[in-house]
Amino acid sequence: MTTTTTPLLPTRVDADRLLSNLERLRAIGATPEGGVTRRAFSREDVKGQEFVAGLMREAGLDVRVDAAANLVGTRQGRGGTGAPLVLGSHLDTVPGGGAYDGAYGVLAAVEVAHTLHESGTVLDRPLCVMAFSNEEGTTGTPAMFGSRAVAGCLEPGELDLVVTGQDRALAQVLDAAGGDSRCVDDVRRAPGSVAAYLELHIEQGPVLIGSGTDIGIVEGISGRLTAEVTVQGQANHAGTTPMADRHDALLAAARLTVAVPSLTGPGGVVRVATVGDCQVSPGAWNVVPGRARVIVDLRDMSEDNLRAGLDRLRAMGQEAGSATGTTVDVTEVQRVSPTPCDPGRRATVRRVADALGLSSVTLPSGAGHDAQWMARVAPTGMIFVPSEDGASHVPYEHTAPADLVRGAGVLLGCTLLEGMTT
Repeated sequence: MTTTTTPLLPTRVDADRLLSNLERLRAIGATPEGGVTRRAFSREDVKGQEFVAGLMREAGLDVRVDAAANLVGTRQGRGGTGAPLVLGSHLDTVPGGGAYDGAYGVLAAVEVAHTLHESGTVLDRPLCVMAFSNEEGTTGTPAMFGSRAVAGCLEPGELDLVVTGQDRALAQVLDAAGGDSRCVDDVRRAPGSVAAYLELHIEQGPVLIGSGTDIGIVEGISGRLTAEVTVQGQANHAGTTPMADRHDALLAAARLTVAVPSLTGPGGVVRVATVGDCQVSPGAWNVVPGRARVIVDLRDMSEDNLRAGLDRLRAMGQEAGSATGTTVDVTEVQRVSPTPCDPGRRATVRRVADALGLSSVTLPSGAGHDAQWMARVAPTGMIFVPSEDGASHVPYEHTAPADLVRGAGVLLGCTLLEGMTT
């Protein structure tokens, strides 16, 4: 399998090598169901990092693990020192996740570096390939640790949090994985110290595959607002309490859950809205629920829309409480602001896709990515390739080999354009 050579691309990626490396990495943490489990800082995650470090060396990169346990491969440019062009993503997965989420972006970036190395192509500026640590956040600690460390956005006391399934603090787990908890602040990069950041990723959604489009040009990463809805009712006997006398907390939570989709669509204010968690107390089949808690996830590219969505959610909670004789409290627990991608980087992706004869469309990213933190440091662009069935975070996550190679070719072209200072 080969890619097409164009005047923009004096060389091309090695398709067979890229696809082979993806399969070799898939085997590290492979599950019987066909998925992959490489939780951040786990033995499998470290083994995967060591494998990719070897590929980086073969690609002519100088390799190190920084204090935040990010894997970093660098190559000097023609101008020696200076602001580097950074390509990256992550290697950790959700439990039983797919083989392409994150890993594809890292291995495609390594393949770009290998292609430049083999062809003797030297960029004007340094090239840096990064595999960020703990992007998924499945350790019971906040997600995107590595990229937040680079952006200087770690939370106070974060290193003291106990990691899920281990009787150790994050600092200890980080050190065991090759990082250095004492020097994490040294990882921080000042705005402007990175020339540009590019991240190639599977879409994790149905837009590209549904429209038959080759390349997604990401306009930005959706903001996210997480709200905890607590319903206080009155527990009582399920057999003896008349229906008219009940204060059923679950009933109120259910009314609210059913109403949440109305926050989207023509009459709504946000792009998507989800109730993804529900807990009921006392949780017995023969007791009227006295307390319920649901978690609501709102996402949109507009901060104002997220704020309006929270206001509407609170109004809906009051209506549900009044109808059921319960008290409903809606509390915002986390907000991540929308992150627009840099217009210049979007133009670069479009230019390369056009030069390669690939169709493209501009679309938002509904999922979070390391790019949203790197955007605080550098002009940032994201490239999407299709996800079959729009599936991700599942064992059957898949992207066609031809699409994987096309995406790597676009990343190569963007690297050549962004890597030149004139």
